[in-house]
Amino acid sequence: MKALFARLTPRSLAGQIIFVVAIALLVAQAVNFTLIMRERNRQHVIGSAAPAVARIVDAIERRDEDSHRPERQRVRFTAAPPPADGARRPDIEQRAADILTELGHPPVTVRAYAEPIAHSGEHLWRARNRIDRGPPRDISRLTLAVELTPGRWATTETRIVADRPPLGGWLIVQTIIFYIIVLIPLALVGRRLARPLQALTGAARQFASTGTADPVPETGPGDVRDLATAFNAMRTRIMAMLDEKDRMLGAIGHDLRTPLASLRVRAESVEDESERTRMSETIEEMNRMLDDILSLARAGRSIEPLQKVDLAALADAVVEDFIELGKPVTIADTERTIASIRSNGMRRAVRNLIENAIEYGGSAHVSVTRSDHQIRVSVADNGPGIAQDRMAEMMEPFTRLDPSRNRETGGAGLGLALVRAIMTEHGGALELANRPEGGLEASLVLPA
Repeated sequence: MKALFARLTPRSLAGQIIFVVAIALLVAQAVNFTLIMRERNRQHVIGSAAPAVARIVDAIERRDEDSHRPERQRVRFTAAPPPADGARRPDIEQRAADILTELGHPPVTVRAYAEPIAHSGEHLWRARNRIDRGPPRDISRLTLAVELTPGRWATTETRIVADRPPLGGWLIVQTIIFYIIVLIPLALVGRRLARPLQALTGAARQFASTGTADPVPETGPGDVRDLATAFNAMRTRIMAMLDEKDRMLGAIGHDLRTPLASLRVRAESVEDESERTRMSETIEEMNRMLDDILSLARAGRSIEPLQKVDLAALADAVVEDFIELGKPVTIADTERTIASIRSNGMRRAVRNLIENAIEYGGSAHVSVTRSDHQIRVSVADNGPGIAQDRMAEMMEPFTRLDPSRNRETGGAGLGLALVRAIMTEHGGALELANRPEGGLEASLVLPA
């Protein structure tokens, strides 16, 4: 039930406000209709009982006068109640008893019966009672019997018309008028409220994906303007902090690369070839680690524009680079797959996955597939895989399968973290899954 209500309820703020007000108007109209119907029913009962009661009261008060008066002729005084003829009407009985009591003639018993009458004689009844002609209505003969004292009954007959007011159509018209009067201005106000909120949402999403966003127009109601003003101030401050961070990282990178370059020059002067090789490898590893740290720190603030690139061709070019180095890497035949990406970042993400597959799985097999909703670049290996409960952990910075931090068993633990940051920047995701036949499959998933 909760899920169904969530599907039926509008998702936007303006839509939810209009939906709630529309439901409230409908409930108010239903309550109003119920009260009107109750009042009309009460008036109908009074109108049905009053003429018969008036005849009986008039006959009682004039019982010592001329017996040929019309009032006396319309009322029969008997010692026994009349036979039941028609359906019992407790509502009219109660109302008649109340009227008689108010007029000073409290009854012992009151009985009322209503019997339908055919429409053929209705025109005569209409003419006598000066009722305008119209669609035929149900007419009933009302027999009202009142036990004035034990064993003394007064009985009279009258006719009543079924109360069928056309309230259904009237209620619909009234509800439509209420909706026009209330909901249209409310929709305009909601739209005025929703526009700046939509602009704010778009700016926040843009800022989350690119690290920059245009200022939000400070329009709309006062509360929304205050929110836009606060967002613009926060945006300005965060962008200033990020710019300062980028300058600091650039300075750190420059200051660290200078001594590393000096160490590389000095390493060339070492006479022992094996020692010189180890020193060069260490310096090169430090350079790669520095590049990974700076790239991870700058993730989400790439200045490279999005371009339409053939992902299959990009993956094939990266694989060719590894094959030229003699690495065990293969790629599946894939049709052309165009996607809007930052080619340098995507190339680095594919390279990192292939390096991990070779390092931990001994080989790498690359494939590019496309479905209706996504593009997937997968790199599979034949290694031991990763425990299911550690897969999310492995995408965190400085996390490795080997907790000993031995440099011979892997890098600094930044490869998957950098890949995940690149995919987040592209609006995609990095997915890890153990293969049924053994090994790990790491996939770059992009929206199609």
